[in-house]
Amino acid sequence: MIELEFAPADYLRIHFAFSPIAELVTSLRTFSLGRRNGLHGPWFRYVDSRLGGVDMELLTALVRPIGYVPDFLLPDPQGRTGSLAAGLEQIARTDFAVVSAELAHLAGHRTAQQGPGRQGRAALMRELLADPSRAVKRITTEFAAYWQVALAPHWPRIHAVLQADLAHRLEELASAGAARLFATLHPSVALRGERLTIVKYYDGRAPLRGRGLLLVPCVFAWPDVLVRTADPQPRLTYSSRGLGRMWESAPDMKSVPLAAVVGRTRAAILAALELPMSTTQLATQLALSAPTLNAHLKALQAASILTTRRDGRSVLYRRTCLGDQLVHTQAPDIP
Repeated sequence: MIELEFAPADYLRIHFAFSPIAELVTSLRTFSLGRRNGLHGPWFRYVDSRLGGVDMELLTALVRPIGYVPDFLLPDPQGRTGSLAAGLEQIARTDFAVVSAELAHLAGHRTAQQGPGRQGRAALMRELLADPSRAVKRITTEFAAYWQVALAPHWPRIHAVLQADLAHRLEELASAGAARLFATLHPSVALRGERLTIVKYYDGRAPLRGRGLLLVPCVFAWPDVLVRTADPQPRLTYSSRGLGRMWESAPDMKSVPLAAVVGRTRAAILAALELPMSTTQLATQLALSAPTLNAHLKALQAASILTTRRDGRSVLYRRTCLGDQLVHTQAPDIP
């Protein structure tokens, strides 16, 4: 169990962000665990035949099913929502001495190096350690290739899940404080007095010392919680809410009565909004131009079928109760 010790100043510096790089790294851990019949089964079925051009031997050696993950692979997001390009650039700028130290630690980490293929991983680590500059270039290149195949096609939906989680957590923090926030964050996390406890396979205690705590939701973190206590920013990566709906297929609205009333496009928009999404996310998912989509959204909002809320610079659309009823109510049988 890990204990993070809060000082009064730390409560004032609890903040949130999410990161494509964090999703990338945690998805690699999910891939390494190989639970193809679990929560992310549909994702496994999608990526299994598409990774031939990606150096998965390298990536799964860097991100093991359990145990240590090198900190330089998980840079802190710049702002509330980081970008893949910014994250890759942060990795590329890592001091080579840090890269060497963390890769060496990974190579000797007993828990992380469990499982078959240990000799091959050791040889690969020796190769990376021999030239840290080349190692970083290789890592960022393969990260980018993996992203395009495994995550980019799903990013609009993942992004929507993360935005919905942030909105919920910020509301809890604003309305009921840190006690409520941590009570519902994850089953392995609990706030006991001035200490935040996280159930892990190892023991440790770290004072936050006024540095605060960055909370990072991740779709692929489940069932784990990742903890970093190093300077400059302690960080806890947890599983976002809404994972049960993550890979649900939107109902086919082409032949339902609703499509005959509002049209196929508007019915498809309503079906896609199982989670709040921005115009950009919806346009990507539905392959619609922004002007066309905006016209449909305004019409649905005017009819009180959709509503909006602002999240930073984005406007998120979600169904109202009426919208939910229209999508999920089955047409009655006609005798």
